[in-house]
Amino acid sequence: MSLSSPKNKKIAVIGAGMAGVSCARTLVQAGHQVTLFEKSNGIGGRMATRDSAFGTFDHGAQYFTVRDPRFTLALDAVPGVCKAWSANAVQVLDENGQVAAASVPAKDIHWVPTGGMNTLPQALAQNQKVELATRVTLMERDALNTNLWQLRTEGADGAQQVFSGFDAVLLAMPAPQASALLQTSALTTDMAQQLDKVTMAPCWTLMLAFPQAMQPDLITLGPQWNAARSTHHRIAWLARESSKPGHNSIERWTVQAGAAFSQDHLQDDAQRVQGKMLKAFSEITGIHAVPAHVDSHRWLYAQTTTPLGQSHLWDAKAGVGLCGDWCLGHRVENAFISGLELALAVI
Repeated sequence: MSLSSPKNKKIAVIGAGMAGVSCARTLVQAGHQVTLFEKSNGIGGRMATRDSAFGTFDHGAQYFTVRDPRFTLALDAVPGVCKAWSANAVQVLDENGQVAAASVPAKDIHWVPTGGMNTLPQALAQNQKVELATRVTLMERDALNTNLWQLRTEGADGAQQVFSGFDAVLLAMPAPQASALLQTSALTTDMAQQLDKVTMAPCWTLMLAFPQAMQPDLITLGPQWNAARSTHHRIAWLARESSKPGHNSIERWTVQAGAAFSQDHLQDDAQRVQGKMLKAFSEITGIHAVPAHVDSHRWLYAQTTTPLGQSHLWDAKAGVGLCGDWCLGHRVENAFISGLELALAVI
């Protein structure tokens, strides 16, 4: 099966992270009828933001850079959503939490959406048809027309539903999840085999709030830097959320563990992981105050370690495509370009 005309096709995009949103947006602009399916309750994927009583945490992607002019054009279409983060000179820390002599300013501007990371994909997804809290469990040929596709889904409440009549189905999800869906759907295509070479690492993320730092007699809390990469055996990244433009000033930190630590503790209880990461955070920053808020999140597929090596996969005959940051790397822009180029291939 191939798309018989360039206009007015019905297309399903599974996954409403940056890749899925970029893909759907491009297809809609070309005149296609697109439905985005997202298993969680909101748009963004790993461009995620979590609310708390003390403010928000970007507990997935921390910032993004812009190198491709096509990404620049997309950002220009949603003016005012993103601002430059002043933490461009990201520190590099040694195992003891000391700033290494090799610390240098980043070559790219670090951009952040002022309302939290998820506000950028949300802005780009405006006017798109989205089915939230809807997990696709099976892709199969349409019961009424075997040239088309239908999707079996499950809602958050366990309710089953079938969406039918799709000319194409595009998977915008981490490679292991895409591979599992293809295998469950008995689609033994070359695409499923190509996914075998892609590897992705997990990541535990810790979120901390210290409202006591707002007290007038406390001049500062912790280090003078706002973002750092660390070689500590537990911690790979630290960011002061309150330093980001548009975020409130209550002292908040997002701390991301290294891939090895995350893998070793993948199945551990969240409270145990929180304790280990909080101890490492104190060692690195010198902040020994007890946080008023502690939360964590485990990302099973956080960062690409071995990318596909091409921007997307598209089988025009089957009407099935795949995209995601894992095709090119792990940057937000990789996800955008992957989704865009899959959409252009479909068009």
